[in-house]
Amino acid sequence: MRFLQYATAILVLALVGCKNEDMSQGFPTIEVVTPTTRMDTVVEDYHGVKVEDPYRWLEDDTSAETGEWVKAQNEVTYGYIDQIPFRDKIRDRLEQVWNYEKYGSPFKEGDKYYYFKNDGLQNQYVLYAADSPTDEGVVVLDPNKFSDDGTASLGGMSFNKEGNYLAYFVSEGGSDWRTGYVKDMSTGDLLDDKIEWAKFSGLSWQGDGFYYSRYPEPKEGDELSAANEYHAVYFHKLGTEQSEDKLIYVDNDYPQRNVYAGTTEDERFVILSKSESTSGNALSIIDSKTGKRVDLVTDFDHDYSVVDNDGSKLLLQTNVGAPKNRVVSVDLDNPAASNWQDFIPESDDPLRGVSMVGGKIFATYMHDASSLVKVFDMDGKFIQNLDLPGIGSTGGVSGKKEQDIGFYSFTSFTRPSTIYQLDVKTLSSEVFRKPDVDFDSDAYETVQEWYTSKDGTKVPMFITRKKGLEMDGVRPTLLYGYGGFDIPITPSFSLKRIPLLENGGMYVVANIRGGGEFGKDWHQAGTKERKQNVFDDFIAAAEYLIDQGYTTPAKLAIEGRSNGGLLVGATMTQRPDLFAVAFPHVGVLDMLRYHEFTIGWAWAADYGRSDDPEAFKYLMEYSPLHNVEEVAYPATMVATADHDDRVVPAHSFKFISELQRKHQGPNPVLIRVETSAGHGAGKPTSMQIDENADYLAFMLYNMDEGYNPIND
Repeated sequence: MRFLQYATAILVLALVGCKNEDMSQGFPTIEVVTPTTRMDTVVEDYHGVKVEDPYRWLEDDTSAETGEWVKAQNEVTYGYIDQIPFRDKIRDRLEQVWNYEKYGSPFKEGDKYYYFKNDGLQNQYVLYAADSPTDEGVVVLDPNKFSDDGTASLGGMSFNKEGNYLAYFVSEGGSDWRTGYVKDMSTGDLLDDKIEWAKFSGLSWQGDGFYYSRYPEPKEGDELSAANEYHAVYFHKLGTEQSEDKLIYVDNDYPQRNVYAGTTEDERFVILSKSESTSGNALSIIDSKTGKRVDLVTDFDHDYSVVDNDGSKLLLQTNVGAPKNRVVSVDLDNPAASNWQDFIPESDDPLRGVSMVGGKIFATYMHDASSLVKVFDMDGKFIQNLDLPGIGSTGGVSGKKEQDIGFYSFTSFTRPSTIYQLDVKTLSSEVFRKPDVDFDSDAYETVQEWYTSKDGTKVPMFITRKKGLEMDGVRPTLLYGYGGFDIPITPSFSLKRIPLLENGGMYVVANIRGGGEFGKDWHQAGTKERKQNVFDDFIAAAEYLIDQGYTTPAKLAIEGRSNGGLLVGATMTQRPDLFAVAFPHVGVLDMLRYHEFTIGWAWAADYGRSDDPEAFKYLMEYSPLHNVEEVAYPATMVATADHDDRVVPAHSFKFISELQRKHQGPNPVLIRVETSAGHGAGKPTSMQIDENADYLAFMLYNMDEGYNPIND
């Protein structure tokens, strides 16, 4: 159901009209009249440079005026989408392919096995408990019952060591804020325990309670969006009020530091990880036996994470002295960095994660943006590579140190996520659960090609298409990228891409700089004053696809989310001639003020801040909001959500207002604002199907393409 219905048919006709001008597919051209956005006279002085900010009033997303603006914009957007004749056909196909049983990997807690399952079109996955991995089991937690409309979701969970208590978080409407609850698994009863104001938090048990992270409760009259300072770790003891929780750590001298707590599997050590941004962390270890605290790392120059312990020795994954990461052994009785020993040395491929299962160590690497798993014994001696099904992605092997079996999932652009059971002793795998998707995976292929960016850097891309598809130069193509925060974009199966592939289109992922595909150096090459490299890489990917005769600017769309939304916003403002369609989704688009909103200040390690004179110069050069000119832009659908408290809607509101004011061409430039949704996590299935039908319909319609599946 649309979240806003039109006020009257007359208003719709006034905003969106049709003229009977045939397109080559026989569809009418939809004319769009977008609302005029009020402009203020706000001017900000940045180091002597005056910058106008006429839409600052839209930063107040709770005001009545902003609400009316959103309503008017959505009426235009949905009025446009509803006139695309094949939109419902795409939605029907998406619902068809979405409707299959989906399983998560089993995991053991206490004497039970647990797994997540979705029957097909359930809005949220359901948690089951079983006596063995193969049993169907019974429902023990159904997030679909958290709210009537399915928009509340599970925001994290953790069992205690015995497996008789489950602590879990609930997110309302996609918000990053969490409310915590505890369930007695032996009785099925919900306890009176309740945790509020948690955000960016894990749940880590120790004995009769657990550690979690939270911000202070806002005082009356404070803006909720401002309540993102003085992050603290607390310990909650079962059966007590939250007001009695013990404060473990907060840094009152540095309110913009976040802190997270974890425990080793034996619960002996508490790990406190402190960060000032999204890159680099300090690390303290508390020995629960002695109460002694060791400040293992006190600076924020590198990344550190604890794999687990063996007695008083820790295995630590880090990029200190190793841009592609290594594992070191640290003796907490003699913890000086000079005494750290290489356990798994740095290799040519970036190390992404390590797990310990059944007396072996499984290290997951990235090799040319695909997964590679190496197996080591408990002394760090290499045994062999794990035999994976092909080129694709795995999140690593899960299980406990004393178990003889592990599980891992594997996926690729053409292969739905399949769960494998691993015999840890023999290292042999067998399919545990394979999904039954209404999609002929064998008819499609993914190829990896390398292209040259502006400065000569070689960059890979994955191209997914139907086998034998004629490369006639006019294939509808969607180019996706991210390029930030050391996050790799790896091969994975996506239901929402199926209708495009079946329509003779191509889906392309460019592994641009700024991401984590090739280690810390690759990431750093796309940060701060080097951020333009990211946009150059993306532009070069588009030019390569055109030069190779795969597609044309009239058939090329670009998409990105969050930091990827910034990528699309910057790319479309720098090269509006290169694309037919642009999707900047939940994007960071006001680079001068991003750090003023909620948790935005934590992204400064990648971006820099405008209160720094040198950073202001390069931010101003590419900030999408500040680089919109009076030229023709691609057909654009900006997307955001009213509960996005990570990248606040103001970014999208201000950008589309400026784009609508200055855009000179006939292409529609619209914004789609989702309600009861956040940055993306936990979004219900029905909402995902609707929005992706809207996006693909918008894309194909504005390529004069239509939807005529080649598989029909």
